[in-house]
Amino acid sequence: MGLASLLKMMWAAEYLDERDARFINDRVHANIQRDGTFSVVPQMKGGVTSVEQLRRIADVAEKHNVPLIKLTGGQRIDLLGIRKEDLPQVWTDLDMPSGYAYGKSFRTVKTCVGQDFCRYGTGDSTALGIRIESRFQGLESPAKLKLAVSGCPRNCAESLVKDVGVVAVEGGRWEIYVGGAAGAHIRKGDLLATVDSQDEVMVLAGRFMQYYREHANWLERTYSFVPRVGIEHLRAVVVEDSEGIASRLDEAMQSSVDGYADPWRERDDPQTPGQFRTSLPLTVLPQVPVR
Repeated sequence: MGLASLLKMMWAAEYLDERDARFINDRVHANIQRDGTFSVVPQMKGGVTSVEQLRRIADVAEKHNVPLIKLTGGQRIDLLGIRKEDLPQVWTDLDMPSGYAYGKSFRTVKTCVGQDFCRYGTGDSTALGIRIESRFQGLESPAKLKLAVSGCPRNCAESLVKDVGVVAVEGGRWEIYVGGAAGAHIRKGDLLATVDSQDEVMVLAGRFMQYYREHANWLERTYSFVPRVGIEHLRAVVVEDSEGIASRLDEAMQSSVDGYADPWRERDDPQTPGQFRTSLPLTVLPQVPVR
C-alpha cells in the first residue's frame, strides 16, 4: 500500500493504479464498516450545502433504505450501511463528487461561518475553505489530511488542531498552522507563517503538503512528521526556500492536481471485474475420482 501510494504521488496521472496493492477502502472508494457494508460520504466543500443537495441525499437514503444518516465531524453527511454491490448506483443517484472519507489522502476542509454572517469574523473562511478543498481534493498522501479554516482567532472550525489549519487575524492576514491533532493524539499545530492574502495561503499550504508527501513515512500523520522534521526546518524550506526547491514542490503539486479524477466515476467503468461484486462466481471444476 505504501509503495502504491508513493508511486501515485510521484507519477500522478501517468501511474496505473494497482488495485491488488490497495486496501478494500481504496479499491471500492468507500469506507468499510464492522458488518461488511460501506459508508458513502458525498463532498460538501467547506461544509457548505444546498437545498438541492440535501433533497438529493434524502431521496437516495429513502430509495436505498439507508440504515443510518450521520452528520460527520468534517461537516458532511454520511450514509452508512450501503452494500458493496449497491455503491455504483448510490453514487449515480447522488450525482455528487466523492468526499474522500476513506483513504490515505486529503479529506476535507472544515470551516466556520466566516465574516459574511458572524459578527466576530475577520476573514472569509468559508470561501477560502472551499477554494482549498476544490484544489487539493483527493490528494494522495502518506496518511489522511484534515484541514480547517477559521474566520477569527476564536477558532470555531478547530483549525489549531488540524494537519493544516488557517486562521484569519486582524488586518486581513492569515495564520497557517501545521501538525495539529485532536484524535488519539492531541497536539496544537505549529505556526508555519502569517501571510497577507488567500493566494499566499494556497501556495504555502500546497507546498507544505507536497513536502510532507515526499518526506513522511507511510502512515505518519503530520502531528508526528512536523516535530520530527522541526518547524524551523519546515519554515526555512517551505516559506524561505532555503533549499531552492519551492518551485519544484509547486510544480509537483500542480501535476497531482492536474491528474485528479473523481474515483466515483468508476461506477460507469469498473477497473476490475469484481470491483463492486460481493463475491466472484466460483468456477465449477469436474470431479476427479479419489484413488
